Amino acid sequence: MDFRKQKNLIQNKQVIAQKPPGGAVAPASDTDEPVFSWEAPEYDHEEKHPKWYWIMGGALLAIIIYALVINAILMAITFILIGMLGYVYAEREPRLIRMEINSDGVRVDNYFYQYDDLKSFWIFYEVEEGIKTLSLHSKKTFLPHIHIPIENANPILIRETLINYLPEIRQELTIIDRLEKMIGL
Repeated sequence: MDFRKQKNLIQNKQVIAQKPPGGAVAPASDTDEPVFSWEAPEYDHEEKHPKWYWIMGGALLAIIIYALVINAILMAITFILIGMLGYVYAEREPRLIRMEINSDGVRVDNYFYQYDDLKSFWIFYEVEEGIKTLSLHSKKTFLPHIHIPIENANPILIRETLINYLPEIRQELTIIDRLEKMIGL
């Protein structure tokens, strides 16, 4: 479903007046410009089936055995630690974080991304696949795409707010993004 094709797009004046259930619109503290904010879990948490743990544990065990066979003790220790941290991360419940779009940039929890540091944005909204993400294209080399969860916020209102500050340029999900979703990371 491409929400951009809907005939009745919400105009900027309506964005200021409405307070949608999936987000809040309020005036910024220093200016009269709109601020759109919403809350969402910091990442998609999927309950892991025991088979998932067996497969990941088996792959990790194979790497550790390989490391011991080639006498790479440091590699074996590293993968043991990766396995322990991976288990803790897989079991951890995501925190609920607050996102905010204002006239200076986009705030995600305690991080602030200024529009001067961003090139464009795109909203991935594929309900069937469970993908609801705002992607900011950064000017930085090592973190070119910043993915922000939308969850239940209205993507039309997010788009209508951001289009005032950044160009909307189509992006594609990478193979890594799709692989993460497929194996439940």
